[in-house]
Amino acid sequence: MTVAAKAVRQQRGKSRAAPSSPEPTALLDWYDRHRRVLPWRAPPGKRGDPYRVWLSEIMLQQTTVKAVGPYYARFLARWPDVRSLAAAPLDDVLKAWAGLGYYARARNLHACARAVVERHDGKFPRSEAELRALPGIGAYTAAAIAAIAFGAPATPVDGNIERVITRLYAIETPLPAAKPEIFRLASALTPARRAGDFAQAMMDLGATICSPKRPACVLCPWNESCAAYAWGDAETLPRRLPKREGTLRRGAAFVVRRADGFLLARTRPAKGLLGGMTEVPTTEWTQDFDGDSALDGAPHFSKGGKSVAWRRVGVVRHTFTHFPLELTVYLAEVPANAHAPADTRWIALADIGGEALPSLMRKVVAHAVADNTKAAKAFP
Repeated sequence: MTVAAKAVRQQRGKSRAAPSSPEPTALLDWYDRHRRVLPWRAPPGKRGDPYRVWLSEIMLQQTTVKAVGPYYARFLARWPDVRSLAAAPLDDVLKAWAGLGYYARARNLHACARAVVERHDGKFPRSEAELRALPGIGAYTAAAIAAIAFGAPATPVDGNIERVITRLYAIETPLPAAKPEIFRLASALTPARRAGDFAQAMMDLGATICSPKRPACVLCPWNESCAAYAWGDAETLPRRLPKREGTLRRGAAFVVRRADGFLLARTRPAKGLLGGMTEVPTTEWTQDFDGDSALDGAPHFSKGGKSVAWRRVGVVRHTFTHFPLELTVYLAEVPANAHAPADTRWIALADIGGEALPSLMRKVVAHAVADNTKAAKAFP
């Protein structure tokens, strides 16, 4: 801790305000020199394309830039504009999204594309209010599109910006209760000109310098205006209430491998968790799952008048936003002429990488057929 920071700490009972107000121009000057090069970001001096801004912002929700990059490139190559995306079958969109997680985003992405075409003749509206009326677009995404694509003086606040503002003003209130105060302070900083660049500068600052752990405060263009830096406790902010972990749910998953290299699959209901995605048959996922009765929920096949033999091959663990899950995985082999039970279908094992399998189901299938070379090669 610096001598100045120690002196500030000794002023008990006094405000934790920094000695000077942060200047937007200082951050913009830093951004002009150090801005990240991202595939969806427009060149310096240009505004972002609304479709690309929207697509990237939806993909980046709850996901890292590194993870999004390949998906964004594939989506853009396949659907270069909102009209082509709106015309695509939902199943194709879900397949292209598979592995990126939070699958309601993919369904809303498709619904939003159709709404833009049907309600706005294929052009994204410019106002935050109109943007928020579209499927899957909340306050943050609407502000990001308005600022970055249209230059409106809007204030998007993501996790990076929350961290920057919390430290800048040394906000002690834990998240999420601090969100209204953070938004108010961020809005007061947003300049009338270059609002899009300012928003992206705040994001870059949080991602590269004002990081969650070991922030590089000495390199920050706002360090002289940062209350947390002055107090020497930037790394302790923002405060967060203890996260409540959901109750463990359990169930069984049934992988059926046909002799000619096909797997049994089905489509989940359109609404709800993993809606519209592809899965292998499973039991219900419950807190009081009875493992001794797991095979009662298995798909029924007959083989020469005898029941198909199920083999327990292990347990797959996965964590959703609100609860952890454990699935006991069972494997069965059936002949090439086996018929798929009602509401299921056969998919080629060699083509499974192109199916709309969420990460959980990819784990299940890979676990069950780990000894199969084709399955190993099918997963990127």
